[in-house]
Amino acid sequence: MIYVWSAFFVLVVALLALDLGVLNRKDHVIGFKEASRWTALWITIGVSFGGIVYLIYDQHWFGIQLAQHDPSVPDGVEAFTLYLTGYLLEKSLSIDNIFVIAMVFDRFAVARQYRHRVLFWGIIGALVMRAIMIFGGIWLIEQFDWIFYFFGAWLIWQGISSVRGDDDDVDPEKTLIFRMASRVMPLRGGPHNGHFTTREGGKFAFTTLALTLVVVEWTDVAFALDSVPAVLAVTTEPFIVFTSNIFAILGLRALFFMLEGMLAEFEVLAYALAAILVFIGLKMILHNWVHVPNLLSLGIIVGILVLAVVGERVRRGRQPAEPPSEAPADPTAEADAPHES
Repeated sequence: MIYVWSAFFVLVVALLALDLGVLNRKDHVIGFKEASRWTALWITIGVSFGGIVYLIYDQHWFGIQLAQHDPSVPDGVEAFTLYLTGYLLEKSLSIDNIFVIAMVFDRFAVARQYRHRVLFWGIIGALVMRAIMIFGGIWLIEQFDWIFYFFGAWLIWQGISSVRGDDDDVDPEKTLIFRMASRVMPLRGGPHNGHFTTREGGKFAFTTLALTLVVVEWTDVAFALDSVPAVLAVTTEPFIVFTSNIFAILGLRALFFMLEGMLAEFEVLAYALAAILVFIGLKMILHNWVHVPNLLSLGIIVGILVLAVVGERVRRGRQPAEPPSEAPADPTAEADAPHES
Protein backbone atom coordinates (compact mmCIF):
# COMPACT_ATOMS: atom_id res chain seq x y z
CA MET A 1 0.00 0.00 0.00
CA ILE A 2 2.97 2.31 0.52
CA TYR A 3 3.48 2.44 -3.25
CA VAL A 4 -0.11 3.60 -3.79
CA TRP A 5 0.20 6.36 -1.20
CA SER A 6 3.55 7.48 -2.62
CA ALA A 7 2.20 7.63 -6.17
CA PHE A 8 -0.80 9.65 -4.99
CA PHE A 9 1.34 12.23 -3.18
CA VAL A 10 3.62 12.55 -6.22
CA LEU A 11 0.54 13.18 -8.39
CA VAL A 12 -0.77 15.88 -6.01
CA VAL A 13 2.60 17.64 -5.86
CA ALA A 14 2.87 17.53 -9.66
CA LEU A 15 -0.61 19.04 -10.09
CA LEU A 16 0.13 21.82 -7.61
CA ALA A 17 3.48 22.58 -9.24
CA LEU A 18 1.84 22.70 -12.66
CA ASP A 19 -0.90 24.97 -11.36
CA LEU A 20 1.18 27.66 -9.66
CA GLY A 21 4.64 27.12 -11.12
CA VAL A 22 3.70 26.89 -14.79
CA LEU A 23 0.12 27.89 -15.60
CA ASN A 24 -0.40 30.66 -13.03
CA ARG A 25 3.05 32.12 -12.43
CA LYS A 26 1.90 35.71 -12.84
CA ASP A 27 -0.62 37.31 -10.51
CA HIS A 28 -3.74 38.17 -12.44
CA VAL A 29 -7.49 38.50 -12.02
CA ILE A 30 -9.15 35.15 -12.72
CA GLY A 31 -12.41 35.72 -14.55
CA PHE A 32 -15.51 33.56 -14.72
CA LYS A 33 -14.60 31.83 -18.01
CA GLU A 34 -11.09 30.92 -16.89
CA ALA A 35 -12.36 29.72 -13.52
CA SER A 36 -15.05 27.64 -15.23
CA ARG A 37 -12.47 25.90 -17.40
CA TRP A 38 -10.27 25.19 -14.37
CA THR A 39 -13.27 23.92 -12.40
CA ALA A 40 -14.23 21.57 -15.22
CA LEU A 41 -10.64 20.32 -15.41
CA TRP A 42 -10.36 19.69 -11.65
CA ILE A 43 -13.72 17.92 -11.56
CA THR A 44 -12.65 15.74 -14.50
CA ILE A 45 -9.40 14.84 -12.74
CA GLY A 46 -11.17 14.17 -9.44
CA VAL A 47 -13.90 11.95 -10.90
CA SER A 48 -11.40 10.17 -13.18
CA PHE A 49 -9.30 9.23 -10.17
CA GLY A 50 -12.32 7.25 -9.05
CA GLY A 51 -11.46 4.88 -11.91
CA ILE A 52 -8.02 4.38 -10.36
CA VAL A 53 -9.70 3.64 -7.02
CA TYR A 54 -11.89 1.07 -8.78
CA LEU A 55 -8.89 -0.69 -10.33
CA ILE A 56 -6.92 -0.66 -7.07
CA TYR A 57 -9.67 -2.41 -5.13
CA ASP A 58 -11.12 -4.54 -7.94
CA GLN A 59 -7.98 -5.68 -9.73
CA HIS A 60 -5.94 -5.84 -6.50
CA TRP A 61 -3.19 -3.56 -7.71
CA PHE A 62 0.00 -3.70 -5.66
CA GLY A 63 -1.25 -6.85 -3.94
CA ILE A 64 -4.24 -5.20 -2.26
CA GLN A 65 -6.80 -7.89 -1.53
CA LEU A 66 -9.30 -6.24 0.79
CA ALA A 67 -9.90 -2.85 2.31
CA GLN A 68 -7.58 -2.12 5.20
CA HIS A 69 -10.11 -0.66 7.65
CA ASP A 70 -13.63 -0.81 6.23
CA PRO A 71 -15.09 -4.30 5.52
CA SER A 72 -17.95 -2.69 3.54
CA VAL A 73 -15.55 -2.22 0.60
CA PRO A 74 -15.55 -5.72 -0.90
CA ASP A 75 -14.82 -4.79 -4.51
CA GLY A 76 -14.02 -2.01 -6.94
CA VAL A 77 -17.64 -1.00 -7.56
CA GLU A 78 -18.26 -0.30 -3.87
CA ALA A 79 -14.91 1.46 -3.60
CA PHE A 80 -15.76 3.73 -6.55
CA THR A 81 -19.23 4.45 -5.11
CA LEU A 82 -17.75 5.40 -1.74
CA TYR A 83 -15.06 7.54 -3.36
CA LEU A 84 -17.60 9.42 -5.48
CA THR A 85 -19.88 9.91 -2.47
CA GLY A 86 -17.03 11.32 -0.39
CA TYR A 87 -15.90 13.56 -3.25
CA LEU A 88 -19.41 14.91 -3.81
CA LEU A 89 -19.91 15.50 -0.09
CA GLU A 90 -16.71 17.50 0.29
CA LYS A 91 -17.35 19.43 -2.92
CA SER A 92 -20.87 20.46 -1.93
CA LEU A 93 -20.05 21.27 1.69
CA SER A 94 -17.10 23.42 0.59
CA ILE A 95 -19.49 25.96 -0.94
CA ASP A 96 -20.21 27.40 2.52
CA ASN A 97 -16.45 27.69 3.02
CA ILE A 98 -16.16 29.63 -0.23
CA PHE A 99 -18.74 32.13 0.99
CA VAL A 100 -16.78 32.82 4.20
CA ILE A 101 -13.47 33.08 2.31
CA ALA A 102 -15.02 35.66 -0.02
CA MET A 103 -16.10 37.65 3.04
CA VAL A 104 -12.57 37.42 4.49
CA PHE A 105 -11.07 38.75 1.25
CA ASP A 106 -13.49 41.65 1.22
CA ARG A 107 -12.90 42.38 4.90
CA PHE A 108 -9.12 42.57 4.43
CA ALA A 109 -9.40 44.36 1.05
CA VAL A 110 -7.36 41.73 -0.82
CA ALA A 111 -7.02 42.74 -4.46
CA ARG A 112 -8.46 40.20 -6.90
CA GLN A 113 -5.11 39.53 -8.58
CA TYR A 114 -3.63 38.31 -5.27
CA ARG A 115 -6.49 36.06 -4.16
CA HIS A 116 -5.23 33.14 -6.21
CA ARG A 117 -1.92 33.21 -4.32
CA VAL A 118 -3.63 33.21 -0.92
CA LEU A 119 -5.90 30.34 -1.90
CA PHE A 120 -3.02 28.30 -3.31
CA TRP A 121 -1.01 28.40 -0.09
CA GLY A 122 -4.21 28.03 1.87
CA ILE A 123 -4.94 24.78 0.06
CA ILE A 124 -1.45 23.44 0.78
CA GLY A 125 -2.04 24.10 4.46
CA ALA A 126 -5.48 22.52 4.18
CA LEU A 127 -3.96 19.32 2.76
CA VAL A 128 -1.79 18.93 5.85
CA MET A 129 -4.60 19.74 8.27
CA ARG A 130 -7.04 17.41 6.52
CA ALA A 131 -4.54 14.55 6.73
CA ILE A 132 -4.22 15.08 10.48
CA MET A 133 -7.98 15.34 10.99
CA ILE A 134 -8.87 12.38 8.77
CA PHE A 135 -6.41 9.94 10.27
CA GLY A 136 -7.14 11.29 13.74
CA GLY A 137 -10.86 10.78 13.14
CA ILE A 138 -10.33 7.22 11.88
CA TRP A 139 -8.24 6.43 14.96
CA LEU A 140 -10.95 7.83 17.25
CA ILE A 141 -13.66 5.78 15.54
CA GLU A 142 -11.61 2.59 15.83
CA GLN A 143 -10.82 3.26 19.50
CA PHE A 144 -14.19 4.58 20.70
CA ASP A 145 -17.42 3.30 19.18
CA TRP A 146 -19.45 6.05 20.84
CA ILE A 147 -17.63 8.75 18.82
CA PHE A 148 -19.88 7.88 15.88
CA TYR A 149 -22.89 9.11 17.86
CA PHE A 150 -21.06 12.29 18.81
CA PHE A 151 -20.13 12.99 15.18
CA GLY A 152 -23.71 12.31 14.10
CA ALA A 153 -25.21 14.64 16.68
CA TRP A 154 -22.66 17.31 15.76
CA LEU A 155 -23.57 17.14 12.07
CA ILE A 156 -27.29 17.35 12.82
CA TRP A 157 -26.71 20.38 15.03
CA GLN A 158 -24.55 22.06 12.38
CA GLY A 159 -27.16 21.41 9.71
CA ILE A 160 -29.94 22.94 11.82
CA SER A 161 -27.75 25.88 12.86
CA SER A 162 -26.85 26.69 9.25
CA VAL A 163 -30.46 27.31 8.24
CA ARG A 164 -31.21 29.20 11.44
CA GLY A 165 -28.63 31.79 10.38
CA ASP A 166 -26.42 31.42 13.47
CA ASP A 167 -23.30 32.11 11.40
CA ASP A 168 -24.61 34.88 9.16
CA ASP A 169 -22.84 37.68 11.02
CA VAL A 170 -19.39 36.16 11.31
CA ASP A 171 -16.74 38.87 11.51
CA PRO A 172 -13.22 37.58 10.71
CA GLU A 173 -11.67 40.25 12.95
CA LYS A 174 -13.64 38.95 15.94
CA THR A 175 -12.40 35.36 15.66
CA LEU A 176 -9.98 33.97 18.21
CA ILE A 177 -7.40 33.06 15.57
CA PHE A 178 -7.34 36.67 14.29
CA ARG A 179 -6.77 38.11 17.74
CA MET A 180 -4.06 35.57 18.55
CA ALA A 181 -2.26 36.00 15.22
CA SER A 182 -2.34 39.80 15.36
CA ARG A 183 -0.73 39.70 18.81
CA VAL A 184 1.97 37.15 17.95
CA MET A 185 2.85 38.13 14.37
CA PRO A 186 4.85 41.33 13.77
CA LEU A 187 2.54 43.03 11.29
CA ARG A 188 2.96 45.89 8.88
CA GLY A 189 0.05 47.55 7.17
CA GLY A 190 0.03 49.32 3.86
CA PRO A 191 0.73 47.93 0.36
CA HIS A 192 2.04 44.36 0.22
CA ASN A 193 2.31 43.82 -3.58
CA GLY A 194 1.34 40.18 -3.19
CA HIS A 195 4.04 39.37 -0.61
CA PHE A 196 3.42 37.67 2.72
CA THR A 197 6.55 39.07 4.39
CA THR A 198 8.50 42.33 4.21
CA ARG A 199 11.18 44.32 5.98
CA GLU A 200 10.49 47.64 7.64
CA GLY A 201 13.40 49.57 9.09
CA GLY A 202 15.57 46.49 8.71
CA LYS A 203 13.12 44.40 10.77
CA PHE A 204 11.22 41.38 9.52
CA ALA A 205 7.42 41.72 9.45
CA PHE A 206 4.35 39.99 8.05
CA THR A 207 1.97 41.82 5.74
CA THR A 208 -1.79 41.91 6.02
CA LEU A 209 -1.86 39.33 3.21
CA ALA A 210 -0.15 36.85 5.56
CA LEU A 211 -2.75 37.57 8.22
CA THR A 212 -5.46 36.94 5.63
CA LEU A 213 -3.88 33.57 4.88
CA VAL A 214 -3.96 32.64 8.58
CA VAL A 215 -7.67 33.47 8.80
CA VAL A 216 -8.40 31.51 5.60
CA GLU A 217 -6.58 28.49 7.04
CA TRP A 218 -8.62 28.79 10.21
CA THR A 219 -11.90 28.87 8.28
CA ASP A 220 -10.91 25.66 6.48
CA VAL A 221 -10.22 23.93 9.80
CA ALA A 222 -13.58 25.12 11.12
CA PHE A 223 -15.46 23.80 8.09
CA ALA A 224 -13.48 20.55 8.13
CA LEU A 225 -15.15 19.85 11.49
CA ASP A 226 -18.29 19.30 9.40
CA SER A 227 -16.94 17.72 6.22
CA VAL A 228 -14.47 15.25 7.74
CA PRO A 229 -17.03 13.55 10.06
CA ALA A 230 -19.49 13.54 7.14
CA VAL A 231 -17.03 11.65 4.91
CA LEU A 232 -16.09 9.30 7.75
CA ALA A 233 -19.79 8.43 7.97
CA VAL A 234 -19.52 7.17 4.41
CA THR A 235 -16.42 5.02 4.96
CA THR A 236 -13.41 4.75 7.25
CA GLU A 237 -11.16 3.34 4.55
CA PRO A 238 -8.23 5.81 4.77
CA PHE A 239 -7.21 5.85 1.11
CA ILE A 240 -10.76 6.46 -0.13
CA VAL A 241 -11.50 9.13 2.50
CA PHE A 242 -8.23 10.99 1.98
CA THR A 243 -8.10 10.92 -1.82
CA SER A 244 -11.74 11.97 -2.26
CA ASN A 245 -11.24 14.80 0.22
CA ILE A 246 -8.00 16.02 -1.33
CA PHE A 247 -9.23 16.05 -4.92
CA ALA A 248 -12.29 18.03 -3.85
CA ILE A 249 -10.03 20.55 -2.08
CA LEU A 250 -7.71 20.87 -5.09
CA GLY A 251 -10.60 22.24 -7.12
CA LEU A 252 -11.75 24.61 -4.38
CA ARG A 253 -9.70 27.54 -5.67
CA ALA A 254 -11.16 27.44 -9.18
CA LEU A 255 -14.66 26.94 -7.77
CA PHE A 256 -14.19 30.02 -5.61
CA PHE A 257 -13.47 32.27 -8.59
CA MET A 258 -16.36 30.77 -10.55
CA LEU A 259 -18.91 31.30 -7.77
CA GLU A 260 -17.51 34.49 -6.24
CA GLY A 261 -20.17 37.17 -6.13
CA MET A 262 -22.99 34.68 -6.79
CA LEU A 263 -23.13 32.83 -3.48
CA ALA A 264 -25.44 35.24 -1.70
CA GLU A 265 -28.16 34.37 -4.23
CA PHE A 266 -28.04 30.60 -3.55
CA GLU A 267 -30.79 30.54 -0.94
CA VAL A 268 -32.14 27.06 -1.72
CA LEU A 269 -28.65 25.54 -1.74
CA ALA A 270 -28.17 26.48 1.93
CA TYR A 271 -31.16 24.29 2.84
CA ALA A 272 -29.85 21.48 0.65
CA LEU A 273 -26.47 21.46 2.42
CA ALA A 274 -28.26 21.49 5.77
CA ALA A 275 -30.38 18.51 4.67
CA ILE A 276 -27.24 16.61 3.63
CA LEU A 277 -25.62 17.24 7.03
CA VAL A 278 -28.76 16.08 8.86
CA PHE A 279 -29.03 12.96 6.66
CA ILE A 280 -25.40 11.99 7.26
CA GLY A 281 -25.77 12.71 10.99
CA LEU A 282 -28.83 10.46 11.25
CA LYS A 283 -27.00 7.76 9.31
CA MET A 284 -24.14 7.87 11.81
CA ILE A 285 -26.42 7.74 14.85
CA LEU A 286 -28.56 4.90 13.47
CA HIS A 287 -25.76 2.88 11.89
CA ASN A 288 -26.19 -0.03 14.33
CA TRP A 289 -29.90 -0.37 13.58
CA VAL A 290 -30.44 0.91 10.02
CA HIS A 291 -28.18 -0.06 7.12
CA VAL A 292 -28.21 2.40 4.24
CA PRO A 293 -26.55 0.91 1.12
CA ASN A 294 -23.68 2.96 -0.24
CA LEU A 295 -25.32 3.43 -3.63
CA LEU A 296 -28.52 4.65 -1.95
CA SER A 297 -26.55 7.18 0.10
CA LEU A 298 -24.94 8.52 -3.08
CA GLY A 299 -28.35 8.70 -4.76
CA ILE A 300 -29.88 10.63 -1.85
CA ILE A 301 -27.05 13.17 -1.82
CA VAL A 302 -27.22 13.64 -5.60
CA GLY A 303 -31.01 13.90 -5.41
CA ILE A 304 -30.87 16.62 -2.75
CA LEU A 305 -28.38 18.65 -4.81
CA VAL A 306 -30.43 18.25 -8.01
CA LEU A 307 -33.59 19.35 -6.20
CA ALA A 308 -31.67 22.37 -4.87
CA VAL A 309 -30.57 23.38 -8.37
CA VAL A 310 -34.09 22.97 -9.76
CA GLY A 311 -35.59 24.80 -6.78
CA GLU A 312 -33.12 27.67 -7.22
CA ARG A 313 -34.07 28.06 -10.88
CA VAL A 314 -37.77 28.01 -10.02
CA ARG A 315 -37.26 30.59 -7.24
CA ARG A 316 -35.39 32.94 -9.54
CA GLY A 317 -37.97 32.46 -12.30
CA ARG A 318 -40.74 33.59 -9.96
CA GLN A 319 -38.93 36.73 -8.88
CA PRO A 320 -40.48 39.84 -10.46
CA ALA A 321 -38.29 41.63 -12.93
CA GLU A 322 -36.86 44.91 -11.74
CA PRO A 323 -38.70 47.83 -13.33
CA PRO A 324 -36.60 49.96 -15.65
CA SER A 325 -35.38 53.18 -14.16
CA GLU A 326 -37.60 56.11 -15.07
CA ALA A 327 -36.19 59.09 -16.90
CA PRO A 328 -36.45 62.46 -15.17
CA ALA A 329 -39.68 64.30 -15.86
CA ASP A 330 -37.76 67.41 -16.88
CA PRO A 331 -35.09 66.60 -19.48
CA THR A 332 -33.13 69.66 -18.45
CA ALA A 333 -33.27 68.88 -14.73
CA GLU A 334 -30.31 66.53 -14.78
CA ALA A 335 -28.26 68.85 -16.90
CA ASP A 336 -28.98 71.85 -14.69
CA ALA A 337 -28.46 70.01 -11.42
CA PRO A 338 -25.28 71.04 -9.57
CA HIS A 339 -22.42 68.51 -9.75
CA GLU A 340 -19.89 67.77 -7.04
CA SER A 341 -16.31 68.44 -8.02
